[in-house]
Amino acid sequence: MTRVGRDFGDTMQKDAVPAVSADVIFSSSRFPNYKIGANNQIVEAKDEQKVLSMKEVVARETAQLLEQQKRLSVRDLASKFEKGLAAAAKLSEEARLREAASLEKHVLLKKLRDALESLKGRVAGRNKDDVEDAISMVEALAVQLTQREGELMQEKAEVKKLANFLKQASEDAKKLVDEERAFARAEIENARAAVQRVEEALQEQEQMSRASGKQDLEELMKEVQEARRIKMLHQPSKVMDMEHELRALRAQLTEKSKNSVRLQKELAMSKRGLEQNCQLYELDGPEALGSYLRIQPCSDDAPELSKCSIQWYRVSSQGGKKELISGAIKSVYAPEPFDVGRILQADIILEGQWLTLTTAGPIDPAAGLGSYVEALVRKHDIEFNVVITQMNGVNHPSESIHVFHVGKMRIKLCKGKTTIAKEYFSTSMQLCGVRGGGNAATQALFWQAKQGLSFVLAFESERERNAAIMLARRFAFDCNIMLAGPDDRAPLETNGAP
Repeated sequence: MTRVGRDFGDTMQKDAVPAVSADVIFSSSRFPNYKIGANNQIVEAKDEQKVLSMKEVVARETAQLLEQQKRLSVRDLASKFEKGLAAAAKLSEEARLREAASLEKHVLLKKLRDALESLKGRVAGRNKDDVEDAISMVEALAVQLTQREGELMQEKAEVKKLANFLKQASEDAKKLVDEERAFARAEIENARAAVQRVEEALQEQEQMSRASGKQDLEELMKEVQEARRIKMLHQPSKVMDMEHELRALRAQLTEKSKNSVRLQKELAMSKRGLEQNCQLYELDGPEALGSYLRIQPCSDDAPELSKCSIQWYRVSSQGGKKELISGAIKSVYAPEPFDVGRILQADIILEGQWLTLTTAGPIDPAAGLGSYVEALVRKHDIEFNVVITQMNGVNHPSESIHVFHVGKMRIKLCKGKTTIAKEYFSTSMQLCGVRGGGNAATQALFWQAKQGLSFVLAFESERERNAAIMLARRFAFDCNIMLAGPDDRAPLETNGAP
């Protein structure tokens, strides 16, 4: 028989149960304080309002800002609450297991005491005393087990209370997450609606500004005139006299400028007439874009132009370098946008004699062509009706209407749904006005889509021909391509934009 000592209860190892609050720290300022109200409902405790000084308000706002900077997001807090709730459930399960183990210990101790009681009646003497001691030790163990069970019940109640608190806090955190999410969605929708309203307002303002731009300018001029009138009424007479003097000076300056321009033109015409008196040929025609210049004999002794060698050049108005116009070897030349702002020169060679004819001044731009081109630039794809007069240097007999597309990246020539040519801007592409060919040269252009494929296209008007040239060169420049005529080396900035 095994002897049971009195220190048997002291040798039992206690299950170490860590304090639940040791690993969980709650910030009292992060979540609202709860109180038990009527009907056992949880209500948020409101602090008593009191008047604070400006210094205290600033200190409190600063502390709140620092706390908001350091605090975790609502989603992180909700995650921590979920972890704490899981830990509480685990502790509750452990407490339940310990309770079951405690019940088993009570049963074992009862069986052991009953066995000792039955043994006590069968022994005598010293063994009987030992049995009584063993019985007293079992009773002491039962008392200790009862005390331990009470402690476990108390810990279980605390764990249950903590679990309920964590569950409530988790629900509050989820509620806060839902509220924040709903608030964020509402803010996003409000922001989208605000952006849409701003875009609509901008579009409406742009349309109104386009429609009423001229009217606003006139109203502004009227307001300025009215302001000047009111200012004159309230200013001394000296200011009014100065204003009259300025107006008179402006009028005189304008008149002198007109006279200067007229005199310069008359001087150029007189010089040209003096030179023509001793020359055999002269340039005839308006010196402007959209027209053509023709070399005509001014003397009966002038040889026929068919026996002469002709070459046209463009010269900078400040007397810069002379640039050869490749292919311009006929007596008729139609200026193109490259020629605007430059002087045109024609050299005539006959039996060793060299004659030079120049325009009186730079080629003038076509009226309204610049605004027309700017209006076309806003479109994605611009179309012109054309007729093919030549293809690869051979006359084209058909006079059917084709469509000439000038796009941001390419040029296309088609007839109905049939595409004649479609090429992207490249260094092998060439485009310029037709250099020669009579009166029709003002409405025709030369286009080399690629090596071995070229066209001469006739447009409906001079304006559309020049606009097509300017648009194609502008879009090609955006693609880092210089679009010019054969062997032209003109700089891009002299593209003749009016």
